[in-house]
Amino acid sequence: MSIIPSIFGGRRSNVFGPFSLHVWDPFKDFPSTSALSFPQFSNETDVFANARIDWKETPEAHVFKADLPGLKKEEVKVELEEGRILQISGERSREKEEKNDKWHWVERSSGKFLRRFRLPENARMDQVKAAMENGVLTVTVPKEEVKKPEVKTVKISG
Repeated sequence: MSIIPSIFGGRRSNVFGPFSLHVWDPFKDFPSTSALSFPQFSNETDVFANARIDWKETPEAHVFKADLPGLKKEEVKVELEEGRILQISGERSREKEEKNDKWHWVERSSGKFLRRFRLPENARMDQVKAAMENGVLTVTVPKEEVKKPEVKTVKISG
């Protein structure tokens, strides 16, 4: 039994698929945000390039790491859209086939990929940074500092 269906309402969704055009909104149940609605697409896009992405939150930032082996930074696009949407996309080109080549096995995929994430309210959209090293794209979205309420002591007279 998988842990994913028990956490996300007992059903599997293509939200986690590498080519899903849905925006994964982990904050959709909070009253201050609303999920974007996109039309349903078939899973035919799943045959394209695979882009697995992790999203972790640290005290300072939201950090996204995407495994993009064999891609150069020029082949990847990181964009910020209205509504605090982070979009990571790109294309893995198909290997050139020579006339005398004889393929025995093909597992590496090629084609376009696209992933979208709705960022929380505390994301500093103006300070997003991206870096690519050894086929891993790291996108860092700093968080706004949460100001602690000021506590003022009131002297009691009498």
